[in-house]
Amino acid sequence: MEPKRNLILDAKRSNAINIAMKKLPTPQTIKAAIMKMDATVIGREGIEKLLTMLPTEEEKVKIQEAQYANPDLPLGSAEQFLLTLASINELSSRLKLWVFKLDFDNLEKEIAEPLMDLKQGIELLKVNRTFKVILSTLRTVGNYLNGNYAKGFRLEYLSKVVEVKDTVHKHPLLYHICEMIIEKFPDSSDFFSEVGPVIRASKVDFDVLSANLLKLESDCKASWDHMKRVAKHDGSQIFKTKINEFLTDAAERIILLSVIKKRVMSRFNKFLLFLGVPPCDIHKTKPAEFLKVIAEFSLEYRTTRERVLQQLEKKANHRERNKTRGKMIIDVGNYSHKNGDHTADNALKELLKTDPDTDSLTEGRRKSQPNSRRILVNGDLSADDEILESLVRSATSKRKPMTRERRRNRISDRKNLNRTLDGNQS
Repeated sequence: MEPKRNLILDAKRSNAINIAMKKLPTPQTIKAAIMKMDATVIGREGIEKLLTMLPTEEEKVKIQEAQYANPDLPLGSAEQFLLTLASINELSSRLKLWVFKLDFDNLEKEIAEPLMDLKQGIELLKVNRTFKVILSTLRTVGNYLNGNYAKGFRLEYLSKVVEVKDTVHKHPLLYHICEMIIEKFPDSSDFFSEVGPVIRASKVDFDVLSANLLKLESDCKASWDHMKRVAKHDGSQIFKTKINEFLTDAAERIILLSVIKKRVMSRFNKFLLFLGVPPCDIHKTKPAEFLKVIAEFSLEYRTTRERVLQQLEKKANHRERNKTRGKMIIDVGNYSHKNGDHTADNALKELLKTDPDTDSLTEGRRKSQPNSRRILVNGDLSADDEILESLVRSATSKRKPMTRERRRNRISDRKNLNRTLDGNQS
C-alpha cells in the first residue's frame, strides 16, 4: 500500500506534470542545470516543457502552506517538483534567456542564408550569358511574330512562353527558341544548373524574414532585461561575464543583419530597374514572386532543351544510317591486321617456302602413315581393333534404302470376298 501524500494540485495539473517528469532528470539535477545553463543535461525540448510547468504564485503559496501545516506528511511528486522549481530565483527569466542563447545561431542562419542567396542570384543573373541569349532571342522572335520593333518585354512573359504553340507541329514557342539557341550558340548551358541561388531565394517569403529579424531584435532586447534580473540574485561573476559577452555579440550581429537586409533589398530594386521594370511597380514587386518566374522558366528551359537535343541526336543517327543503307562494308584487311592474323599467315608461308627439309620430312611422314597402318591391320591385331574396323566400314558404306511392303487391309479383303460370293450366287 502506497504511503499517504499531501496532494494540493488538481488531478489534471498533477497528471500533466507527472507525465512530463518521466522524460526529465530529477528535480535537483534540473535545478543545477538551470543555474549553470548546462545544455548537456537539459535540451531545447526540456526547457520548453519547463516553461509550460512554471509554478504560479498561488500554487507556490498553497504548497508552502500545506508543507508547514503537515511537515511530517510528504508532498506528492508533482508538488515536490514545483516546490523545487519555485526555489530557483528568477526562474522564468533564466529559462527565456537560455532559450534565446540556444536558438540564436539557427535564427541568424535562417535570416542570413536567404539574403545571401538573393544577393548571389542578382549578381548571377546580371552576368549570365545564357540568360542574356534567351532574352535576346525571345525579343527577336517576338518582334518578328508581332511585326514591330520593341526594345524589351516584361519578364512575366517568360511564364507564357510554354503556352504559345505553333499551328503545324504543336510545339511550344520555347521549343523553337531552344532550337535557335542550340544552333547559334552551341556552347550555351541549360541555365537551370547555373541559377541555384535564384531557385532557393524564390522559395523564401522575405516579408516573413523581415518579421523574424524584428522578432530576433526584440528577443535580444528582452534578454538584456532578463540578464539584469538574474544578475541581482546571482553573484557568479563568470556567469555574468559569459552572458554579457554573448548578448553583446548577438546585438552586433543583429545590427549587421539589418544593414545587410537593407542593402540587399536596395540591390534587388536596382536589378528590377536594370531589367526594365517601371519605377512605379518596383515597390509592389516581391522578390519571391519575381524570382519564382525565373526559377520555373529555367526548369522548363532545361527540360525542353534536353528534348531538342534528343531529337537532334536521333536525326543525326538517322542520317548516318541512310549513308550506309544498301551497302556492304567489307574491310577484311583491317580486321586481320587488328587481330594479328595477317602476321601469322605470312610467317607460316615463309616457313613453308624456305625449309625444304621440312617438306621432305612431311612427305616421308605422309607415305609412312598408310604403311604403318597397313602393317598394323595385316599384322597381329587385337579383337577390339578388328571389331572397330568392321564398324567403320559398315558406317562408311552406302546403305540401300529399305522398301517397305504395304500391308493389305483385312477388311478390304473381306469386302472383295463378299463381292465374289454375291456374284457367284447371282
